Amino acid sequence: MNSKLAWGELKFVAAIGAAGSLSGAARMLATSHATVYRRLGRIETDIGVRLFDRHREGYTPTLAGEEVLALAERVETDVLAVERSLTGQDLEPSGTVRITTTDSLYVGLLAPILASFQKEYSDITLEVSVSNRPYDLSKRQADVAVRPSTAPAESLVGRRVGLIEQAVYMRAGDQPVDLKQATWIGAEQAMQYRELDRWMAKSELDELCIQRSDSVVAMQEAARCGVGLTVLPLYLAEKDTGLQRLTEPVEDLSIDLWVLVHQDLRTAGRIKLFTNKISKMIAEELARYSV
Repeated sequence: MNSKLAWGELKFVAAIGAAGSLSGAARMLATSHATVYRRLGRIETDIGVRLFDRHREGYTPTLAGEEVLALAERVETDVLAVERSLTGQDLEPSGTVRITTTDSLYVGLLAPILASFQKEYSDITLEVSVSNRPYDLSKRQADVAVRPSTAPAESLVGRRVGLIEQAVYMRAGDQPVDLKQATWIGAEQAMQYRELDRWMAKSELDELCIQRSDSVVAMQEAARCGVGLTVLPLYLAEKDTGLQRLTEPVEDLSIDLWVLVHQDLRTAGRIKLFTNKISKMIAEELARYSV
């Protein structure tokens, strides 16, 4: 194998290895299936070694491919570390801040806060990724995470901005029912909502679920439509006139809300300004929804 491997090529190899297919790699790289196919063919021709075996089920790395994938992972780690370090040295409060948060936090709490921030700081562009799966800040998938957490990763720094309290809700106007005599809306497995899963199992409610979702906002809407009872955060459900609360906040489901950044980015001007401002606004807003 000769050594004609640049970082640009390694990114294509790494994406195919991670996705297991050309189409999956194309989605990860925001390019076309044909482009990935051509680049892989050119890379294998240039280095004189086959990197992937092609099967109906997808692409699996050869021994040489595994070696190149390991190299790609090491290079990516080093490149991202340098990028974070350089971003951290940027003291100017301008540029782009990439935020990741959940659907319920964006809809119920953050949307007006971010709008207010952008009116005041027009030189900062916000990119918001709304997802219920965690983003890896070490890989620059986002600069700032606004997430509930019991124990943030050691590589992250930030602040606890308040306590998220949750309670049981149902459609407004319906006759209140005993929790164990009702139908329920729960969390789908892909959502990884382990705290809710444990509480429902402990309370013998999990077998009463007739609908599960990977979105808290979808659970809210299902409750509004009368599908059943569900657990929702107070900041989202208390202002929803289509819902009524059946219980006091469930202590087992209270969780801290954090504004987090990677430690290498904590001194970047725009990141520091953004996290300081929104942390205060989130804390003030969240305090309104405490019973």
